[in-house]
Parts: sequence; C-alpha cells; structure tokens
Amino acid sequence: MTTQRTDDVRKRAQRILQGANVLIEGHFEFGNGYHGRTYLNPHVLFCQPSTIWQLAQDLLDVLPYEITTQVQAVVGPATGGALLAHTLAGLLDGRRSLEHPPCMFAPLDYDVEEGLRLRSTYRAVLAGKKVLLADDVRNTGKTLSHGAELVRKAGGEVIATTQIYDRMAGVVTLDVPNVPLLEFDARDIYTSTTCPQCAAGVPLTSF
Repeated sequence: MTTQRTDDVRKRAQRILQGANVLIEGHFEFGNGYHGRTYLNPHVLFCQPSTIWQLAQDLLDVLPYEITTQVQAVVGPATGGALLAHTLAGLLDGRRSLEHPPCMFAPLDYDVEEGLRLRSTYRAVLAGKKVLLADDVRNTGKTLSHGAELVRKAGGEVIATTQIYDRMAGVVTLDVPNVPLLEFDARDIYTSTTCPQCAAGVPLTSF
C-alpha cells in the first residue's frame, strides 16, 4: 500500500473514532496497576459490529504484506481485543485463496486468581502457529507482553502485535513489529503509588 493510501485509511479511521467519542477524560485505572487522566474507550465501538469490521479491514490494510501472509492465528484478550482478533482472523481468510488453510482464532480471558490465561482448547490450536496478537488499545504494553508469553508457552510464535489505538505510553515492548491503526500521545501514566489524582483524593472514573 502506498504512503498516501495508508494516510487516507488512517484519517478515515480517525473520523470514525472521533464521531464515536472514544476519548474520555477522568481518573482511570487501566487494569494493570497504572493510572492516567485519559482513557481511549473503544468498547462503544463494539456495540456496532459493522464499525469494528471496517476498522479491522483498515488494520489489515496498514499491516505489512509480509506479516499478513504469514499469520496462521490471531489472538486477543477479552473482551475488546478478542472481538477484534476474531474479526481480523475472518477477514484474513476472505483475502486468501480457498486452498489456504483457515486462519485460527484464540481468545485470552481473565481469571480472578490466574489473571490473563489461555484455555487448554486454545493452547492446542496455537501449537506451531505464527500468531498476530491484537488488542483494542495498547496502554503500557503489559497485556500484550503477557499474552505473548502465553502464546509462547502454548508452542506458538508471535510475529507481530497490532491495535486500534496506541497510547504511546508503553513501558514494556516486544521484539516484534507493533502496528497500530492510530496513535494518541497519552504518556501521562502513573503507578497507583505515584498517581497525583490518587494523592489528591480524586475518585476513579466509572463508566
């Protein structure tokens, strides 16, 4: 894809997300021990399957061709990442010949005691597969890092990560390409012990 075409795809995606009021302000806990003032809430988009379908198409358009041709399975954490990953896997099949083996899908879910986990059924699916790890938003990168470790333990190989929005606030990176559809500079993140809003007694924002 040409640079101009990639820019056009990303501008269209930006308009979709702005129209859905994805960016909200407040005091948020990102679920990984870090806090921040801005939250990219793509979950409102998952109420509209056709919109996620469009954004997934856009993601596949901006992903390098050599990555999309290698992917054998797409993995994503519940809920948003898994829905995106499922859509990506289906769309990849739609772009390939009928003789090509189907792209597999595996969700990562959460357990109160274990945290992020990969169920045995999906571990078997990923063995020996080249994996695209997808999420709706990359905050600190810890979820993607943990997901990659689970894929590795299942015998799979993460060859790239992707997401709708990258907050550009990663504290953990993987040694594979990361390809976001869009970027938003929101690096004002803190641990719970250094968060200025916690120190000021500002309650966490719920929605």
